Amino acid sequence: MIPLGVAAGVALAFALALNGVVHHIEEGYVGVYYRGGALLSKVSHPGYHIMTPFITSFRSVQVTLQTDEAKNVPCGTSGGVMIYFDRIEVVNVLSAGSVYDIVKNYTTEYDRTLIFNKVHHEVNQFCSRHSLQEVYIDLFDQIDENLKRALQEDLTVMAPGLLVQAVRVTKPKIPEAIRHSYEQMEAEKTQLLVATHHQKVVEKEAETERKRAVIEAEKLAQVASIEQKQIVHEKETQVTISRLDDEAHLARHRAHADAEFYRAQRAAEANRLLLTPEYLELKRVEAIGSNNKIYYGSDIPSVFLSGELSPTSIAAAAATKEKNRQ
Repeated sequence: MIPLGVAAGVALAFALALNGVVHHIEEGYVGVYYRGGALLSKVSHPGYHIMTPFITSFRSVQVTLQTDEAKNVPCGTSGGVMIYFDRIEVVNVLSAGSVYDIVKNYTTEYDRTLIFNKVHHEVNQFCSRHSLQEVYIDLFDQIDENLKRALQEDLTVMAPGLLVQAVRVTKPKIPEAIRHSYEQMEAEKTQLLVATHHQKVVEKEAETERKRAVIEAEKLAQVASIEQKQIVHEKETQVTISRLDDEAHLARHRAHADAEFYRAQRAAEANRLLLTPEYLELKRVEAIGSNNKIYYGSDIPSVFLSGELSPTSIAAAAATKEKNRQ
């Protein structure tokens, strides 16, 4: 029978051996192996794996997006002012197929050599070529893009498969006296912008008021023009109506006169056709027969003695007859 202490020791040794043999790789990482300090070409993927204990060791290398932060990065401007970037973040990703080559050349701490050191170098290069005004104000919005481009150009040559996705740079820290001057300058700029904006607002309001007045005047002028055109149109309509009324009145009178003329003409033609000798004799006899007066003497009108009647005699006889009736 094996003593309990020996059994416990054997179990502990087995557990340690098993722990050295079996290991696992987390998702988002790959494993690289060292044997006797030499990097093996084997690269394992996430999951459980077996290796030789006490001889072989492994390291996990991230192959998903990661953010490396370089803090308190010094920067000397062309004017000799020393400023510090509190934090520079570099978002990068390592391709799984490039892990072996990059780890072989730059170890598993490749980001310190390829990213952190390069960030310090590129920032110093940028600052040494520009003044404090350019770094702090004028060109600050370009630092992240310039840094990203410079890093990626070097990584494409030195470490293919390591890609820089983005670079974020915080506002640098500058000496307090200079910062106060910049703040005062920014306050004055802000006041100037406010005054300029207020001036533009006033000018815009004046322009709006002027346009409103012009529009109102144009509207009144258009209304007056429309009213004048309406009055002229009404007057022209009245003139037209009056002319039409005059023409209608003249046409009626002309038609009436033509009708009277035509009636008189036709009556005259009828009378001319009616005044035959027989008709005149008839009228003479009727006139004599209707005369109830007897004339005596030698001056008896010849109208009563003549057998032939002239138009003048007939008219005289008619007048005498009318007088006797009265």
